This record gives sequence, C-alpha cells and structure tokens, in this order.
Amino acid sequence: MTEEELTILPEEKRETVETSYSGDDIKTLDWKEHIRLRPGMYIGKLGDGSQNDDGIYVLLKEVLDNAIDEYMMGFGKQIDIEVSEYTVGVRDYGRGIPLDKVVDVSSKMNTGAKYDSKAFKKSVGLNGVGIKAVNALSTDFYIKSVRDGKSIAIEYSCGEIVSNSGIMPSDEPNGTFVRFTPDNSIFRDYRYREEYVVPLVKNYTFLNTGLSIYLNGKRYYSRNGLLDLLKENLTTEPLYPIIHLKGNDIEAVITHTKQIGEEYYSFVNGQHTTQGGTHLSAFREAVSRTIKEYFGKNFEYSDIRNGIVAAISIKVEEPVFESQTKTKLGSRDMGPEGPTVAKFIGDFIKKELDNYLHINLDTADILLKKILENEKERKAMAGVTKAVREKAKKIAIHNKKLLDCRVHLSDPKGDEDKKEASSIFITEGDSAAGSITKIRDVETQAVFSLRGKPLNTYGMPLVDVYKNDEFALLRAALNIEDSIDDLR
Repeated sequence: MTEEELTILPEEKRETVETSYSGDDIKTLDWKEHIRLRPGMYIGKLGDGSQNDDGIYVLLKEVLDNAIDEYMMGFGKQIDIEVSEYTVGVRDYGRGIPLDKVVDVSSKMNTGAKYDSKAFKKSVGLNGVGIKAVNALSTDFYIKSVRDGKSIAIEYSCGEIVSNSGIMPSDEPNGTFVRFTPDNSIFRDYRYREEYVVPLVKNYTFLNTGLSIYLNGKRYYSRNGLLDLLKENLTTEPLYPIIHLKGNDIEAVITHTKQIGEEYYSFVNGQHTTQGGTHLSAFREAVSRTIKEYFGKNFEYSDIRNGIVAAISIKVEEPVFESQTKTKLGSRDMGPEGPTVAKFIGDFIKKELDNYLHINLDTADILLKKILENEKERKAMAGVTKAVREKAKKIAIHNKKLLDCRVHLSDPKGDEDKKEASSIFITEGDSAAGSITKIRDVETQAVFSLRGKPLNTYGMPLVDVYKNDEFALLRAALNIEDSIDDLR
C-alpha cells in the first residue's frame, strides 16, 4: 500500500496496517551479528575506557579469566600481558586449547570445556560466551594455541575468519595467546588506561597467590593474598592488625578504621563481584552475628560494622551470576551437592573469627571500644539530626542559599536527558554565586553558596559535623537525608 493510499484510510484502520507484521519481519542473526547489534547483553556498558567498568576492560577480563582458570587448575605459573592504548595481548602457559577445537571455542557460541565441572571445577566462565564476544567486537582478533609440540593460529576480523594456519610443528611452550583490538566504531574514541588496568591485574595476583603476571614487562605477584589487597587499598591506618582467615575455598580479611560506613571487596572464583551478591550478604551477616555473640551484648549490627573494611573470596562450583559481566553472584549453593553459600560462609566465620578473638584479646578489646564508640555516636546523632534538619530547611528557604534548577534527578516528571545532565555549582560566598547565576542554564544548573570556606571535617565526631550549619544547609539543598538515593 502506497503512502498516499494509507493516508486516506480511517485512522483506526491506518494504525492496523502500519503495525501489522509478517514472517518477513522475523530475522535470525548469526552469533557475531547478534553480539555486535546488542553488545550490552554480553559486556554491559560500552564506554571509552574512562571508567573502570567500561566494555574494553570487560573484554580484557574475559580473555584473562581463561588464563587464570588454567592457573587455578594447576597449569602455568605465569601470564604475560601487553597492553597499549588500543590493543591487548595475553599469553598463558597452561595446557593450550585442543588444536582441533580452537575455531569452535573462539567462534561458536555456547562452546567450551567449562560445562564439565571435572575439567574446570571452579571456573569463573561457564557459558562459552566471553571470548566469542571479544572476537565479534574486535576489528583484529588473533588466537594461537600451542600444545605438545604443535600449534594452530587463527586470525579474525569482527568475527569473520581472515586466516587459518592449520596445525603446524612448534617449539614454543604449551599455552594460549590471544591478541585483540576493540572495534573503534563500537567503542568510540576508546583507549586503555593504566590506572584501571593495573588494579585489575593486582586483584588477580591477590586472589591467586604464587601467580606471576607480567604487565608490559613489570611483574605483579602476591604472597599474602587478600591481606596484601587490603593493605593496598586502605586509605587510613587500621585500628587493629588485619584479621586474616583462610580455609578450603574461602579467604577473608577484616579490620576497622576511623572512616564512616562500610567498605567491602568481594570475589568469586577470582572474579571481582563489584556489586556483591549472596556471598557478600552472607559474609556481612556472619561477621556481625559472630562478633555480637562473642561479646554477649545486644549490639546493633550497624554499630558493629561502622568503619569496617573487609574482603571475602570464595570458590563455587558452577557459579550463577546475574549477568554476563559477572559483577554480582546469584548462587544460593556452593555446588550441586554442596551446602548453601550462607551456611558455608556462616560456619567458617563463626568458627575462625570466634577463635581468633579468643586468642587475640588485644584485638578484641580494640574492637569492643570501636563498637561502643559507634553506639554512643549513633545515639547522640538521633538527638541532633531532626532538629538540625528542620533548622537547615528554614535557613535555606529564608536565605535562598539554593537557587534551584527546573529539572533535577529527583524530579519524577522531568525530561530524562535533562535529569541526567543536571548539576549544581557549590560556591564560596554569595559573590561567586551571583556571577555564576547570571550565566547558568536555569533548566539544568543549580547554584548553592557556602558561607566562606567549608569546615575541614576530617577526623571529627560525626555529631559535630552534623551540627555544622553549612553542612546541614548543603544536605538540605542536595536532598540527602539518611541516603544518597534521593539526591536532587
């Protein structure tokens, strides 16, 4: 039907014609076309490398995970990584992919050895997807396997085979080499940044003691596992020596600092689960309950955990993650025939942490003092927060400290693009605020003026911070009460 014929139909019939579909509208994409059309399903957000969870780092992790799995199975104690701004190469010294299956594992979806838990008992990659995503999303993808004096090398471009060397004799040590260049038409203006690659590599060494990873020729190695990780990431001195607990398929480190809130690092089968999951929830619960029972007092869990910095790593058979990017564990059980994750972690922490505190009484005393301080501060806060909040709102309204924008994050009816673009200028004094007010975009840019320099609150009791008028005014302006979820 032509456009002219369509326009003379009654509106209700016109809509039917426009929205009807036939068998011609049903399409089947091959593996690489689907990955390239819907990359977010496989690697999360794309990005350009300016954030540590951008897609190009997921591509690196997918390749590196396979090398780590070989080490975890007892093959190869070294991994070599070369990273330039645009290209990555990873060489492991494991068993090497079976030569007749290199094409299959690199270009056939849902193909791999990790469906059989006997070959890769506690692997992080189980779906046979990761390396295919890397292949499809790279303009140049090269894979070479060396196995028992023979090798095969295959080169792809955007998932299409460019060359295949066939099986040839080789004097190289066993292992697999993968080199890839992400597609710049998908990851626009990307580049790999050392500040994100180095922590990624360090985490792998912390979780695999005895493994040497050479990144652009520099060796990274850990003797003490998560203990080294926590020392690396602490931004202030611990209140007591870091508690380090190790068992079969589990490792944990715990300490407290003067900082406010809770800070955790969680891992499953060597994968950094940045969004936590069932294992982190079980760990937080087990630590709180064990400490509460040790002291025999009815402490609030929030008082026990305020200031805690800790890490937990477990190994699970056939882990279930909530997405292909594997940032959150969904598994309820340790394996097909194992205990639940909660019971496994709970039993371990109950035994090992309780024993530790009974043996290390100095640490227990410091911990008790910290919990009592948290309790005292929480109760004091309850008495001042409401009064300060009400005072702040009155002052803010009266003095017009906040010159709001028309659209902000907490605006339910606001334009989504504008909400994401909304921002606030925090100025020192009314004069600076006045200058910005004259040139701001009133749709998306708010202005808030402080009275002179803000208070340096480092190390101050939280009650004193909350009593500070300028801090209270700023909290009111940002719409932050007990959570940042309602941020304007």
